[in-house]
Amino acid sequence: MQAVNQSLDAQAIWKRIEAKLSVMHESIGGKSPHVAGADGKYDDQRVDWWTSGFWPGILWIAHEMTGEEKYKTSAWSWDERLERQMIEKNSFDHDVGFHFLPTAVFKYQLTGDADAERRALFAANFLAGRFNLNGRFIRAWNSDMHGWSIIDTAMNLSLLFWATRQSGDPRFEQIARAHADTVLRYFIREDGSVNHIVCFDPHTGLYDETRGGQGAAPDSGWSRGAAWALYGMANTFRYTADRSYLRAAQRVAHYFVANLPEDNVPHWDFRADVQLDNEPRDTSAGAIAASGMLELAELLPEKEGRVYKQAAERILQSLHDHYATWDDDSHEAMLLHGTGHKPAGQNVDVSLIYGDYFFVEAIAKLNGWKHRIF
Repeated sequence: MQAVNQSLDAQAIWKRIEAKLSVMHESIGGKSPHVAGADGKYDDQRVDWWTSGFWPGILWIAHEMTGEEKYKTSAWSWDERLERQMIEKNSFDHDVGFHFLPTAVFKYQLTGDADAERRALFAANFLAGRFNLNGRFIRAWNSDMHGWSIIDTAMNLSLLFWATRQSGDPRFEQIARAHADTVLRYFIREDGSVNHIVCFDPHTGLYDETRGGQGAAPDSGWSRGAAWALYGMANTFRYTADRSYLRAAQRVAHYFVANLPEDNVPHWDFRADVQLDNEPRDTSAGAIAASGMLELAELLPEKEGRVYKQAAERILQSLHDHYATWDDDSHEAMLLHGTGHKPAGQNVDVSLIYGDYFFVEAIAKLNGWKHRIF
């Protein structure tokens, strides 16, 4: 593929997104999508699966950007569905921010719905309850992995920061900042690459080991993990004004951009193999990182932030030009060539709903969308 040189026309891309979303709205309906494979049809996951908030998040953005009531109607009941699942047997974990930020929090911000506010605060309490006091980390997953923490959680901290602003209770922000400090110390490496899983002794809180997780190896450069860290630390700076988080986000952004291939869409792991051209791409990592770099551009003075906006636009332009399904109305997803969990052989070269979400979110930002959900 050729390098992307032309300037990005965000309005034109949004028009294509609008047309695609209208088709997706009809075909996806009330499903809880995660993956669309070769047949172009999104699956229908259980409501407590970690990706269930992204489709309603797309619907809320579509409603706000277009004013069309059909999107609001379809998005409206999602936080209620999540709440019902929460009081039944479920597998909710560190990713409740991914569930409730683009549903309950977004709904409350747009409509002032009191039940949405209540549900979001309930979820924030749940997330705060996963905090390990001695280790100063939020526990990942469930089962017997009591001392495991992962970089993805950095993106869920916004739920805690929002809860403090909304309720006045400082404990949410205290937990979020403590976990963010652990991210700085144990997850983000000096060169800007990122660990996926860090294990601690759950009793003493002492560091135990680093695991590769969805990356190629414990010392590899998993691209989506870098995107979570970049965006998550930018958000943490936005809430705290602590420049240590800002500098960490910039360090990861520099690593990310420096390792992009010619067409600006990342491989699934920047250190997966010497011959990276043979490795699959991850369009979701590109979309997440691009939206995160737009945050960096907004948080910095214009001249300093320009480089991040330009990098984001290069990624988004390439995703639009080479990795999208604009001309295939039978395909329920927007972006192709995502990679979920390569080491496990799961969801390789597929469409991923969170890739679609962050692509839509990023283009909406470039068209003046001002709400910040994550």
